[in-house]
Amino acid sequence: MSSNPQWKMFQPPDSHSSPLQEILDLQQSNMQAKQGYRNGTYSSEYPSSPRDNYHNMGKSGGSNRFSLGNFNLDSCPMGDSAGVYSSSSNNSQPQYDSMNHPPIRETGIIEKLLHSYGFIQCCERQARLFFHFSQFGGNIDHLKIGDPVEFEMTYDRRTGKPIASTVTKIAPEVVLSEARVTGVVTTEVKGEGSGDSTGRISYENRGECFFLPYTKDDVEGNVTLRTGDAVSFQIATNQRGTLGACHVRFENPAHPVKYHGVVCSKKENFGFIERADVVKEIFFHYSEAKIKEELSLGDDVEFIIQTRNGKEVACNITKLPSGSVVFEDVSPEIMRGQVLKPLERGNMVRVPQNDPLPGRIRYRAADHSEVEVPFGDKDQCGEFTLRHGDWVQFQVATDRRDQLKRATNISLLDESFNVSGERREQGVVSSLKEGFGFIRCVEREQTMFFHFAEVLRLGQELSVGDEVEFTVDPVSTFSNMNTRQSAIRIKHLTPGTVQFETLLERGVRGIIAKEAQAFSSSSSFSPTRQPPVETGIITCQINNMKKSISYTAKKCESKMLPRVGDKVTFDIYQVKRTKELIAMSIQIQHSLTNGNTNGGNNMRPIMQGFIAALKDGFGFIETADHTKEVFFHFSNLEGSPDGLELGTEVEYSLGRINGSGGGCASAEFVRVLPRGTVTIAKPLDPTLNGTVTRTLRALNPDQAKYSGLIQMEGGTTYEFGIMGLACKREILQVGDPVTFQADVEGRATNIIPIRKKRRATVDAIKGGFGFLSIEGEDNRRLFFHMSEVRGNPSDLQSGDSVEFVMLTNPRNGKSSACNVVKVGSKPITKARSERPERLLARLRTVSLEDSAGPRVVVARAPKGPDGSRGFRPRRPLAEQLAE
Repeated sequence: MSSNPQWKMFQPPDSHSSPLQEILDLQQSNMQAKQGYRNGTYSSEYPSSPRDNYHNMGKSGGSNRFSLGNFNLDSCPMGDSAGVYSSSSNNSQPQYDSMNHPPIRETGIIEKLLHSYGFIQCCERQARLFFHFSQFGGNIDHLKIGDPVEFEMTYDRRTGKPIASTVTKIAPEVVLSEARVTGVVTTEVKGEGSGDSTGRISYENRGECFFLPYTKDDVEGNVTLRTGDAVSFQIATNQRGTLGACHVRFENPAHPVKYHGVVCSKKENFGFIERADVVKEIFFHYSEAKIKEELSLGDDVEFIIQTRNGKEVACNITKLPSGSVVFEDVSPEIMRGQVLKPLERGNMVRVPQNDPLPGRIRYRAADHSEVEVPFGDKDQCGEFTLRHGDWVQFQVATDRRDQLKRATNISLLDESFNVSGERREQGVVSSLKEGFGFIRCVEREQTMFFHFAEVLRLGQELSVGDEVEFTVDPVSTFSNMNTRQSAIRIKHLTPGTVQFETLLERGVRGIIAKEAQAFSSSSSFSPTRQPPVETGIITCQINNMKKSISYTAKKCESKMLPRVGDKVTFDIYQVKRTKELIAMSIQIQHSLTNGNTNGGNNMRPIMQGFIAALKDGFGFIETADHTKEVFFHFSNLEGSPDGLELGTEVEYSLGRINGSGGGCASAEFVRVLPRGTVTIAKPLDPTLNGTVTRTLRALNPDQAKYSGLIQMEGGTTYEFGIMGLACKREILQVGDPVTFQADVEGRATNIIPIRKKRRATVDAIKGGFGFLSIEGEDNRRLFFHMSEVRGNPSDLQSGDSVEFVMLTNPRNGKSSACNVVKVGSKPITKARSERPERLLARLRTVSLEDSAGPRVVVARAPKGPDGSRGFRPRRPLAEQLAE
């Protein structure tokens, strides 16, 4: 054994003492050396979690865990510590001759830092050296207690004592073996206050027995190891060759240790569990689940660990009640701090981010010391943009596994906008899409794109018309919008804050030079699009100068629009975006009679009618005599159009007809009337039968006449309008058989179509429309609009049974469902428990590639012998014998 080069590394230094005394001295020096680097500050030299790199390097006075590398078990010396046995050298003896030999670089660890000097604990020998900050090569602010350094030992010229000079910080490295080895606990870890927090594990390699130290932090599963316990572990060695056991696991086949965790990812037939004892994920196969139902993401589970083919796997997996596994404790105290390093999102990420907590926040603790904590992309209350120097409030979360502290529940404070110097703009939300929207800006011509993630205070729902404040980000975070500016850090404002115009002067007098119109007079006007607004012109005298100021019909306070030559008073405003002068709050002071007036009277006759059709932003009114329809726009309606229904009684005035407008008139000043205001002809008995030979023009715009027509068997015909339908939502098509009554005016009323009702199941609902799955027809889905649902449309869900009438559009031949009535609900199934919030972000980022695999697609639905879908359940044998 003495020829083994590894054994020579562990031979004690030459001495003239007896062999027994050498063994005792060797054991004593070994224990002293271990206590020197394993107690208190240096008690955890071997990593037990992947995050120990940041956690321990950032602590002041904490343990110095190093980053992990690769380690070959056969190529490293085995033993207690290769570097400890050099501790027999005399500390007072110089290490080199400065006259004849070059200086020797040593390694050590920063033990203490004071105002302008500090102390280094040597790694190769038992020595503690003084050093001055002027001897450190770098920024002294970056040096912390526990950092590994390299230095040269010299002597103080004044006192002659050894000191450290030319101190440089080195990158620490701990090498961890990939393979796990087995051993036996020979020395237990004593309790706190006993003075020895290090235990020993013995294991055999190539016929030699080695003893490796470990601490309580190196043991997995929160178990207490006793002398004689069989364990498995990994061997770690640091830069100076010191070995130790880490990731120690108690191995007891009869009563294995049970671990807890949460299912964090799933693949085709396997997945991974995030462990609750260490910051680590462990593999599991679906066959190891000892439950009937399938495991889902976010499930709390209990399992044991086995080693198969050199890899750790989770076995005997059982489910735990939801909320059993808790990874971290969140402090209820609200802290305030500043962002030192914000997160990089989207295309702003220049290099792949390996740190799971790349952000940094600095705050002042209760003892008035400055503390720096990390945070990740899921710790913000939203995905809004943070910038360096922002003031935020947050809570501190402490991971139970490795005691890592991080900031969570981060929200942006309003004072950030005051100290950042950023230019804030205002606007009104003009449109909302799925996940994004646009803002009409006060000072910009074009609308500003924004994403919902940039809205602060997520508890407040965003709606069209909301007034907001935002910052313009010239660099977009979306791959397909590199050149588009976007709004970030969007904040709600109280209504009335945003003003698009600035008041310059009130009570100005002027004369109408050009009339304003609510709609365009162009012959190419289409009711399906909102027409452009034509402005009028007012001439006035300002500072003895004649000015022409534009205005719109919406800015007139009177229902009747002013005519050319009318004298008016108004207020002058300046548009912030274009600096243009406009007139607002226009009031008629004196109205003149001109050629466009009717019989010298400026007042237009008030007419009455019924709402015949409602479209997107406009509609049509059926006149009181039921013979024609009049177009109207929602902007000419007094009040909200949300309460309008087919058949609603209204009054209106007919707009002027311009020669260039093609003779088309529209309704203005539309006002809803109470039910029963407009007189309706009374129906006569008896009930008649007939067939629709002409439908309403609202359903067939190509026909010349507005009214529909019903013909009886004898050839007698009756016209009808929207008020003739018993159900105003009913859609009558040519050829439909109907029952009706004739009224005193000879028109058809109380028309009810005779149709066959069908049944189906709601297949899907997508906002304002949905699809039905028709029974007995293979792979057929029928469209329906939510306006055709009778009752409360929000009660309709996928899987519900409905009754409907199928109609076919004669223009395109497509069918749709009308008069949809819910007749049955979807069978109630046991609701799944909500997944933890910390896993929702992981679920959002699961790509389709992760779930790629064979899929079953039904090419033709099964059909039974009787034409039904599938086969009926088999009858019990007793019933068959009874027949």
